[in-house]
Amino acid sequence: MKTIVLCSTLLLFLASTAMAAEQTEFNYAGVKSCKKCHRKVWKTWKETPMALSFDILKPGERAEIKTKAGLDPNKDYTRDETCLPCHTTGYNKSGGFVSAEKTPTMIGISCEACHGPGEKYNKVMGKHSRTYTEDEVAHAGLNMDPRVTCLTCHNENSPTRKFQDPLDPQEHDWPGHDPVQLKYHTPEYQVNK
Repeated sequence: MKTIVLCSTLLLFLASTAMAAEQTEFNYAGVKSCKKCHRKVWKTWKETPMALSFDILKPGERAEIKTKAGLDPNKDYTRDETCLPCHTTGYNKSGGFVSAEKTPTMIGISCEACHGPGEKYNKVMGKHSRTYTEDEVAHAGLNMDPRVTCLTCHNENSPTRKFQDPLDPQEHDWPGHDPVQLKYHTPEYQVNK
């Protein structure tokens, strides 16, 4: 009987630990949710190479670079599992890119690719006339230093990396959009307004 109770307790503990681990994975919300509050930033981002990165995977696009990298310039790479993690947002993750047809708002490298899946932090930020701290939105999944994500794709595994200058995220001219001013939601702003 003690063995059954001990095993049951152990199983409950393992199950609750697994559930807690699952809850730390945040869902992607899509660029439209960011655009609602950050329209000016969205306008500058949508013309960047990051926003248009999925187009590179299409046949005939950037043929010279593909050829130089040893890739077939006429091949359609838009369904290539080795390319999609770096040319889409949230590939193989909850709420992230599935296909161009099913998740068109996750095409390209959008806000959440750098700032983290936004479903929870968008809810925190979306409450009008509410203040929040950086810790609060970071706890909800917001990446406060998106430079750390650059090297997940801009590294030696990239087929074009060998003939491009090395990327130093600390020195790189970023972000890929106009600066975002979140001051309207900070406690300091609310006190001084």
